[in-house]
Amino acid sequence: MILYDYVLSASCYKIRLMAAVLGKPLSLRAVNFHPAREHKSAEMLALNPKGTLPVLQDDDLVLTDSADMLRYLTADRREWRSPQDDQWLAFASGLNDSLGLARLHDILGYEADIDAARASGVTALRELEAHLTDQRFDGVGFLTGATPTIADIACFPNTALAPDGGVVLDAYPSLRLWMRAIRSLPGFIEMPGIHRLHELAHPA
Repeated sequence: MILYDYVLSASCYKIRLMAAVLGKPLSLRAVNFHPAREHKSAEMLALNPKGTLPVLQDDDLVLTDSADMLRYLTADRREWRSPQDDQWLAFASGLNDSLGLARLHDILGYEADIDAARASGVTALRELEAHLTDQRFDGVGFLTGATPTIADIACFPNTALAPDGGVVLDAYPSLRLWMRAIRSLPGFIEMPGIHRLHELAHPA
């Protein structure tokens, strides 16, 4: 499988992360999203007329929607699927349109109504925090139950990267515990702005 990728993209990262925790190899093709706008080149538009990233190619199959990519990667891993996933994939799209847009504004200079983007992002984070708090009361740590699904992978990147767009996460303890749980998953990989958990060294 080939992933047309931009290292700073939260949407690309969620596909890299999903493949990593599943142990599925990806061949990464770097696309110069900024400043070269290579995703709008003739070559990329022939692959994806929408001119967006990521793009996942597996032989003749080309996927251009990150939610479809998550479903495809987990088609043979039913433990990563839940009946509630679709609603959370839609929620993740909203995170991209709010927190993701605020981040693009702040780090890449994209035009945006930054106050509206941040306000929408804060509203989404409050909803996420309330849900995760209820989950904790029920004794589970992920969005749809006791184990992670594609819902968690979809929502994690833009949430974790919210500070890059001027939205701090200090007020969301349940959310921070959830992010720690995701960062603890076997196979977890980093991206700029999202790091692995650091183990404390114990003297021999």
